[in-house]
Amino acid sequence: METKRLSQAAVLLAIGTMLHFLPGFLFGMKPDFLLVTMFMAIYLNKKPGAVLAISLCAGVLAALTTTFPGGQIPSLFDKVISGFTFYLMCQALGNLNPVKAGLLTGINTIISGVVFLTSALFLAGLPSGASLSALIIAIVLPTAGISCFFGGILFKVLESMGLARA
Repeated sequence: METKRLSQAAVLLAIGTMLHFLPGFLFGMKPDFLLVTMFMAIYLNKKPGAVLAISLCAGVLAALTTTFPGGQIPSLFDKVISGFTFYLMCQALGNLNPVKAGLLTGINTIISGVVFLTSALFLAGLPSGASLSALIIAIVLPTAGISCFFGGILFKVLESMGLARA
């Protein structure tokens, strides 16, 4: 990654990490805004090596800040898998606009949430005996809606700064 793109990715991940400290609202779970900033950093970089580096960094940051019991390893899994699915979808669609960016962010948030919860189920169990489907409905889907909206806005901000190529 060149220095300029590395710096942009670091700033985006720092913003996402700060937003990651927002309080949880159900079983201690919360929307993962770090995902949105990770996706935008991936879009700006567009190289497989950068995708891996950004995804791993986001996974480590999420693991360090997670409040989900046993959520450290699932944080790494979900960031890497959703990072690459986002990258592949971007490659397939070409240049994005705010609507496409928002939709891809929402779709990949669902992928991330399902991977996180499934791996957490097998590695550590789910909190308070909650079921996988209940957590997907109560947490992942609303989070995907929030991410969709936030992803479109962040893309528009990056676009207005001349960083995102529409």
